[in-house]
This record gives sequence, C-alpha cells and structure tokens, in this order.
Amino acid sequence: MIDRHKQIIEEIQASIAVKQAVMEQNVETINRIIETARESLQTGHKLLLFGNGGSAADSQHIAAEFVSRFVMERQALPAIALTVDTSILTATGNDYHFDRVFARQIEALGQAGDVAWGISTSGNSPNVLKGMEEARRKGLKTIAFTGESGGKLKDAVDICLMVPSRNTARIQESHIMAAHIICGAVERELCG
Repeated sequence: MIDRHKQIIEEIQASIAVKQAVMEQNVETINRIIETARESLQTGHKLLLFGNGGSAADSQHIAAEFVSRFVMERQALPAIALTVDTSILTATGNDYHFDRVFARQIEALGQAGDVAWGISTSGNSPNVLKGMEEARRKGLKTIAFTGESGGKLKDAVDICLMVPSRNTARIQESHIMAAHIICGAVERELCG
C-alpha cells in the first residue's frame, strides 16, 4: 500500500512538472490561440476539432465546452468535433482511406475564416496532417496541440502548442488544461 501511495504522488508531481513547463514555455502560444479562436468566432466562423484516440475524446470535450458552456451562461459558440459521426468516418475510411477522414469533412464543412484545430500527441498522425493540408488549401486558420517535438504537424499549422513531454498521459493532461484556459478566455471576451 505504501508503494502505491508513493506511485500516486509521483504521478501527480510528474503532471505538475509538465504543466509548469507548459506555463514557462507556452503562455504566448496559448495567447495566440485565444486570439485566433476569439476572432474566428467573433466574425461568425466556427471551430473544427479533430484527433485520434484520446485526442478524439479531447476534441469532443473541447467542442462541448464551446457549444454548451464552460463557466458562464451564454450563447452557444459554434464548434464541431469531426470525430463523432461514425457513418462519415467509416464511409470515408472505406471509400477513400482512413488518412482522409478529417480532410474530407473539412472539404465539406470548412470555410475560410474557420479554425481547424488538430490534436496529435506525436504530431505525426497522417489523418490529422491531411486534415491540415485541406484546411490550408481552403483558407482556414490552423492550430495544433502536440507533444514535445511537434512532429510534422508543427510545420503544417499557423500555431502549434507543443507540450514539453514525451509521455502521452502528461501531454493529454496538459492539452486539456490549455483548452480549458482557451475556452475560459474566449467565453469571457466574447460573452462576458
């Protein structure tokens, strides 16, 4: 039992250390993302979020914070998680290739001025990269959340939040922390 307690404390301390590093290295990046999201929403555009696995769940979580509410009662803000329509995902995966599941939706739903917000802990998810290619082709603003290296995604987007860790759990925890900061700021600035 004592070893388990020690393990729990070590995991929490590791999470705090990564978040501390995010604070030290990414405040300006987070600020740029807030400005980009706010400007897009303020001008009648939308956020399109996507990723795989835990990052798919994070996309849904973040979209829900914008559409429903984060802290305050306010108007709904347009955000769509491109990870939730199983018919589109499976049809595109079958008819084209799984690498195209996000690009195809951005082709259909994205408009210049919208934000494409891709999440990939490695920064190398082929379908997220292809989604960003399509977003850029259509004139969307592009944001990525990645891990330490940024992978190929860091060079494929306008703004990249790179969490300084290689541990997937720590990266995902920091992604949600940053997303909550972004949601709160956008909500206050647009609806406060």
